[in-house]
Amino acid sequence: MAGLRAGEPWATPALVDRHGVHVRRVLMRLLGSSDGGAEQADIFQEVITAAWEGVHRLNDPAALRPWLTRIAVFTARKVLRGRRRRRWLGFFDEVPEVAAAWAGPELREAARAVYEILDRMPLDERIPFSLRMLEKLDLEETATACEMSLATVRRRLVRAERRFHKLARQYEVLGPWLATAGGAR
Repeated sequence: MAGLRAGEPWATPALVDRHGVHVRRVLMRLLGSSDGGAEQADIFQEVITAAWEGVHRLNDPAALRPWLTRIAVFTARKVLRGRRRRRWLGFFDEVPEVAAAWAGPELREAARAVYEILDRMPLDERIPFSLRMLEKLDLEETATACEMSLATVRRRLVRAERRFHKLARQYEVLGPWLATAGGAR
């Protein structure tokens, strides 16, 4: 943090080396991948730039990772809102390619279905749900990243899980996962 604050040339690459994988993973969990990663690379840069510009506001070095997570969450929220506006205006209808090339067709189709469901969820449910269920953050980390109380996160997660399972029943490919996850809610 001292290096970032002092504008040291090594500090930003060190930040990316230490926390870049986490930030990229959070962005993937929240956004999916609609363009093979080019959009996410730009968004990742936006997160790192925001961190670099705002590092003087962070007082506790131990809070760096949660702070970066919050920046990623709010940047992703802005992107998701923009996507919804564009979709609403009818500018694009492409299905995101979200599973890795090594995944079989059934897994790729299931991943596509999950992100289609997430696209249909309200942002205030989608973001905590994605952080908790896909990124596996604990409740406190999820609350911190979303700047919500634990009680609010819990309520939104309950609503999000119900909504997700209701929507997931519309996708045959998700049947096996719903059966093992107690999806008959």
